[in-house]
Formats: sequence, structure tokens, C-alpha cells
Amino acid sequence: MILKAKIMDEAGMNRAITRIAHEIIERNGGTDNVVLVGIRTRGVPIAYRIRDKIAQAYDVSIPVGILDTVPYRDDLILTDKTRVDGTKVPFSVEGVNVVLVDDVLYTGRTVRAGIEALIKMGRPSVIQLAVMVDRGHRELPIRPDFVGKNTPTSLNEIVSVKLLEKDEEDSILLYANN
Repeated sequence: MILKAKIMDEAGMNRAITRIAHEIIERNGGTDNVVLVGIRTRGVPIAYRIRDKIAQAYDVSIPVGILDTVPYRDDLILTDKTRVDGTKVPFSVEGVNVVLVDDVLYTGRTVRAGIEALIKMGRPSVIQLAVMVDRGHRELPIRPDFVGKNTPTSLNEIVSVKLLEKDEEDSILLYANN
């Protein structure tokens, strides 16, 4: 893979997460009845960062859950090893506004699996989607409600979201896949 561009640096990611946090509160009319659910792996730390930004700005802590979409994927061959469900949602999603958080929106298949998993837990009032990068090329009719950056890509490009919690740096990089 060849690095083509740095889409966002640490400061840009911080600004995007701050903006997303404020947009979530604005769209939902406050913090009541709002929960965040991060999709494993990189959606989880992003969800926690959004929660922290909301806590700083509004002095309230919003619950955060962790969702493993692998058992609900329609495009993976599941083995006994991939059937392990790492979901940890310690609250009811029934009747609440769920903000599903992921790093990159591409085909929409991960989000579809996330929606299916959430609905099996209960009936949320609404499911909204927050992503750091929307790169296009949807295979399913899914669109994000909150976006850090829209980055049109070609099919042979890869968007990589690097997070301090996982990768020891914060950046969003665009690679050419040769």
C-alpha cells in the first residue's frame, strides 16, 4: 500500500469529534434519552471520545455500549472463532435514541449488521449513525447522520483511521491499494 494523503491529523480529528458531539445534542434536543453504541473495533474509542466531549460541554454522562457486528454480517463466513460475540450494551435500547458510531462508512454492510444487532436487543426510538469518514460506494441504502469528513474515494483506495487507543497516533490516512 502506498500512502496517498493524510486526510486528517490529530487536531482535525479532535475538531470533528467535538462538532459531532454538539450535532448529536442539537439533533436530539439535549442529552435525555440518548445513548452511544460504538461498533468494534475503532467505533468504540470514537464513541467514548464523543461521550467525553458531551460531558465537557453539557456536564452530563451519556451511556456507551460496545457492539460486535461480526455475528450479524452477511458477507463473512462465520467459524466457531468468529462467532464469539463481544457485545457489551449494559443498558436497554428500548425507546431510546441510539447513536451508532463507527470509523468509516463504505459499503454499509457493517452498519446494516449493527442495526440488526440493535433491533434484536429491543426497539430503539431512533437509530442514528455517526462516522469519522464517509467514503461513498454504498451497496446498501444507508447514510450517516453525523460525519467527521466526506472523502470520496476510488474502489482501489483504503481509508485508515488511526486512533491513539489502538495505534498510538490519531490520524486518518488514504492509501492506494496496488
